[in-house]
Amino acid sequence: MKKIEAASPEAQSANLVAASVAQLKALFPELMTEGPNGPAVNLDVLKALVGDATVTDAEEKYGLNWHGKRAARQLALTPSTGTLRPCPDESVDWDITKNLMIEGDNLEVLKLLQKSYAGKVKLIYIDPPYNTGKDFVYPDRFQDSITNYLELTGQREGGARISSNSETSGRFHTDWLNMMFPRLKLARDLLRADGTVFISIDDKEVANLRCLCDEVFGAENLVAQMVWEGANKNDAKQIGTCHEYVLVYARNRDAVPREWGLKKDGVEPVLKEAKRLREVHGSDFDAASEALAGWFRAMKATESFAHRRYRFIDARGVYKEENPTAPGGRKFQLIDPRNGNKIRLREGRGWAFDQDQFNKLVEEGRITFVTDTSIMLRLYLHETDSMTPPSVFYQPARSASERLSKLMGQEVFDFPKDELVLQKFVEMATSKDDHDCIVMDFFAGSGTTAHAVLLQNATDSGQRRFVLVQLPEPLDPSSSEQRDAAAYCDKLGKPRNIAELTKERVRRAAGAIRADNPLFGGDCGFRVLKLDSSNIRAWNPTSEAMKETLFNHAEHLLSDRTDDDLLTELMLKLGLDLCVPTQTRSVVGKQLRSIAGGVLIACLDRQVQLQDVESLAQGIVAWHKELSPAGDTTCVFRDSAFADDVAKTNMAAILEQNGIANVRSL
Repeated sequence: MKKIEAASPEAQSANLVAASVAQLKALFPELMTEGPNGPAVNLDVLKALVGDATVTDAEEKYGLNWHGKRAARQLALTPSTGTLRPCPDESVDWDITKNLMIEGDNLEVLKLLQKSYAGKVKLIYIDPPYNTGKDFVYPDRFQDSITNYLELTGQREGGARISSNSETSGRFHTDWLNMMFPRLKLARDLLRADGTVFISIDDKEVANLRCLCDEVFGAENLVAQMVWEGANKNDAKQIGTCHEYVLVYARNRDAVPREWGLKKDGVEPVLKEAKRLREVHGSDFDAASEALAGWFRAMKATESFAHRRYRFIDARGVYKEENPTAPGGRKFQLIDPRNGNKIRLREGRGWAFDQDQFNKLVEEGRITFVTDTSIMLRLYLHETDSMTPPSVFYQPARSASERLSKLMGQEVFDFPKDELVLQKFVEMATSKDDHDCIVMDFFAGSGTTAHAVLLQNATDSGQRRFVLVQLPEPLDPSSSEQRDAAAYCDKLGKPRNIAELTKERVRRAAGAIRADNPLFGGDCGFRVLKLDSSNIRAWNPTSEAMKETLFNHAEHLLSDRTDDDLLTELMLKLGLDLCVPTQTRSVVGKQLRSIAGGVLIACLDRQVQLQDVESLAQGIVAWHKELSPAGDTTCVFRDSAFADDVAKTNMAAILEQNGIANVRSL
């Protein structure tokens, strides 16, 4: 029976370095050589394989570089030895939900999730710190990152402080890049082959972020740099900035569907207004179109941002004009039927129709002849099932804040992201028919992403899951910007931190959605888990107290941890989904737990006597046969539970003889 210790691979998150080396070795065996610390990559061979004639790494290269980049990359590759501890009392529908709300430093959490969720996340949306000089930047410069996290959040005394990243700092951009780089690298590994990431950002770091994403995801995987239009800022000196950006990158753009669409949920008001304008202006379609464009400008309604290009009116209805050419289209010469002139086809493009289709479009009045050599195709709003999302969209200045304040009962968050816009992102990048669709946000903030997922599920009866990660950043009641939020936590009787507000917002959003959609029976719950140090006590002797250290390590599981804590860590380290079904059974007075249909069977009783071993082992074997798991089963016990080594050896032998080879002790 193999014992799981703090240094064991089973007690750590995924070793990304080892995985990368294994992949390289499989592809190019000649790359591998022996280094002072084990297998190493021969850089000269690598350069030869890719045709690189450079001699040293000191040569000038294209790319984004900054001080600390190598250490930031290494930080992403360093396994975490922490764990997540379940909190059913703070959760909603713990037994049936598949959604997660995780409190902790997102860097450590992303590491811990690698084994369970690598390659499984369909959509990531994040709204990270914009590096404005006021917002918090995660200080990832401690050797023991779990200790750093506990100190940072006031769970352990040590002196780590949360502070802003001052614009006067000589490391202003460097600190921000060092914070973002490892998180994006880990996030990429979580994405499915057809997954995408949406990142909100403003002018201050958009250029650096785009270069960073080009390196992490590949420049060829940029889907779009969208513009999020909002309120004009009053503090501008030259030009009032009234927009932010959303960078959209794919894990593999070729695997992403060619067309993303949005349902026409804002169509009816547009069609109604167009009908009214036609009654007013009659056959003067130019005047009616001009009036419709003015109506859009006056409305600026979030629900109709996708339809603002449909600003023309004719006898058939409301339409927009599109260029009817595309790369790889049909190549032939069109003639203007009015005058016989040739219609120009731009270099490298082709028509979206053939000659017969063109003639029919002309006959139906769907072709606009702009000049003697160019045309546009009319696409009608009432004939379109979905809309191609535009790269510019609008968020009214205070609407999201007002809705959130109403939901929470008072103003708590300043300028939260608009859940209706994020709902559009969810609709664009995911499908209601995808039954294992995970949407993640590891800068969860006010919980807007979870709200958006629940809204879209209620809209189309989808089964999307959300995973939120939020640092329990302490709220300072003496700060004018955090006073109301801290008081709100006091009113709830909760600790003063942002994660508590996140959870409360998601609880209230779920309740409101259920009330507004009584026929919706989807998942509106979430499991709360919190980052902490491993349940397995690390061997950390001191010469001054060697006797005490040895005595404490006799039981190398922390004494304040529960069976559920141990099970969650086992699930993480064995790569199991944290929301898989759990079953229980009692055998000879011992409680057995089966996770994921028998992939993991655990007996965490504190005593297993020699006389109980055979009956307990046979009970496990019988249950294992009933469950018939598809893959190998791992069976785990407390190491200290066995009366002696004989009992432990006998247990392992019986299980191994009956097909359960992976027997471990904690």
